[in-house]
Amino acid sequence: MPQLFSPRADARLRVALALGAGALVMAAAAGFVYVRSDRAWRVGVAAPQPIPFSHAVHAGGIGLDCRFCHAGVERQAAAGMPTAETCLGCHRQVWNVAAQFAPLETALALQVPVPWASVHRLPEHVRFHHGAHTAAGVACESCHGQVWTMPRTVKAETLSMAFCLGCHRDPAPRLRPAEAVFSRDWQPGSASQPTPADAATPRLQHFGVEIPALTRCSTCHR
Repeated sequence: MPQLFSPRADARLRVALALGAGALVMAAAAGFVYVRSDRAWRVGVAAPQPIPFSHAVHAGGIGLDCRFCHAGVERQAAAGMPTAETCLGCHRQVWNVAAQFAPLETALALQVPVPWASVHRLPEHVRFHHGAHTAAGVACESCHGQVWTMPRTVKAETLSMAFCLGCHRDPAPRLRPAEAVFSRDWQPGSASQPTPADAATPRLQHFGVEIPALTRCSTCHR
């Protein structure tokens, strides 16, 4: 039977197959890197809000405490968002710009929540409790960054599973004394470091491997 393909065609096929395999590997590697990048997690991207709210003005310039607007942060799972009453309680007396505050007036008139856009929303299968973290000595900026410097609120950390586990595996360097959790000028070494609450927690035996309570799947997942 006569030869259908020349040696040159055979070499070209081999090169094409090698290039194709290489392209697939590179595409898989690029996808692996992208899904772990800040861009994929929208780090540094501001969410559109119903009013042009600035943490840099309110928390930074005026010096409002985080708990003034996020009233549930010390005792509830959700930190809470400011209500129309909270905002207008000040702005009706201090700086009332009707066009900007119309969404607040509408929310108050209809008795509905202000439609704030969440910047740090976690997936539904993730269980997170703000009160548990602040009680353990985790400061707001550990997850949210220096919010008091942000004219528009952006995500400072990915809040991915790897980010959370990195802290849960070794929480001690990130913890503060209880009285310094909401302090913006606290520095490591300025007060005694607290003992991680998990240190005295009995460990879970799982297939013969000791797993600290903070890294159990059920700690963060429903």
